[in-house]
Amino acid sequence: MILRLIYSFLYSIALFFILPFQYKKRPKDIRERWLKEKFGFFNYSLVPRPSSLIWIHAVSVGEVIASVPLLEKLKVRYPSVSLVLSTITDTGQKVAIEKAPEGTKVIYLPFDLNFILKRTLKDIQPNLFITIETELWPNLLMALKKRKIPAIVMNGRISDDSFKGYKRIKFFMQSIIDCVDLFCMQDSVYAGRINELGARKDKIKVIGSFKFDTAPSLNVPEWTELLSHPVIIAGSTHRGEEDLIISSYIELRKDFPYLTLIIAPRHPERFREVEELVKTTGLPYVRRSQLSSDSPIHSPRRVARGDRFTHSPFPCIVILDAVGELASVYSVSDVAVIGGSFIAHGGQNLLEPAFWSKPIICGPHMENFPFAKEFYEKRAAIETDELNLFDRLKELLNSPEKRKAFGERARKIYDEKAGAVEKAMKEIERFLEEKTE
Repeated sequence: MILRLIYSFLYSIALFFILPFQYKKRPKDIRERWLKEKFGFFNYSLVPRPSSLIWIHAVSVGEVIASVPLLEKLKVRYPSVSLVLSTITDTGQKVAIEKAPEGTKVIYLPFDLNFILKRTLKDIQPNLFITIETELWPNLLMALKKRKIPAIVMNGRISDDSFKGYKRIKFFMQSIIDCVDLFCMQDSVYAGRINELGARKDKIKVIGSFKFDTAPSLNVPEWTELLSHPVIIAGSTHRGEEDLIISSYIELRKDFPYLTLIIAPRHPERFREVEELVKTTGLPYVRRSQLSSDSPIHSPRRVARGDRFTHSPFPCIVILDAVGELASVYSVSDVAVIGGSFIAHGGQNLLEPAFWSKPIICGPHMENFPFAKEFYEKRAAIETDELNLFDRLKELLNSPEKRKAFGERARKIYDEKAGAVEKAMKEIERFLEEKTE
């Protein structure tokens, strides 16, 4: 009880200082809704009171995308059950609104303070709460426990850094973990970690990763047809990685003059920063949002085709500044480079290019995706460092056969590991039955 009061006190102080900044950084058209929902005021006039309601929380874009297959199955299997999907980030909201099944109510997760949560739970009245990837909010989980509302962790994982931090406050984590009814973890490593932090073994199940059940949209954006091949995609990059990939691209152009590079920064707020970096190279480039008939992606040359002339593709750098397109754009790549893996971040999702049977190159930091080791062992992806990135790229670009073989092995692993969502559904079904008995 004392620890909870200390947490709430510190949380309130932090909120007092950051609230004005958080409010002002939002686009003006969403500020009012953000503020209302963060304080637990929701407009449910258009949502009829359901017999049952499931609340799923997914903090940002990655978690939202991972939750979509689960949401879709819930919608089909339980059509009368209402779904609420909460996020914390604005980009998460955008993707949730675009990708969640029709009828899903998308909200911002309220601040983790008791007086706000009391109002929130009175309005939402969930029969089941699901949080994606071990996003644990102490007061929320304790409030759910008090009201006997089951809470489940789905697609659970605990990164190395998070695990180290949690162990330092294990005395506090124990009370939070006790509020969770079931932990469905991605693999045995994560299961062992949550057990070490205090979760009982009978409350832990290993069901795999939702990411293997997350298929990108098959509707590939039309603008990709304009690209000159071969194409390298550097997906979900972080600061410091763009310099590395651009340097390799400049050298590769000497052997592959029609080579195109697509850079997809992980965070939207860095789009302009990356554009300024590309400008310094003097290379032709275009932002995805600015594509038009006058864009530099079109060649100034015109090529005769039959009785008319048309523009030929023009090699350049494309900055992918459209949230949510990367997974589908991977389909046109010849080689995929995974961002977040050449710095000490832990890597980003390598399953999106694997779905499209694309050869994958990762840096030495893929700690967030332990299954990457299996990709390396089965020659379904290549692990390298920044000193050898150019050589690995050149090696793949020079060998269509090698690219094809790596891509096929990546897709095979992807297919073999599917099924986590169906396992999750069986657990959810058990909890729903218990609540309706």
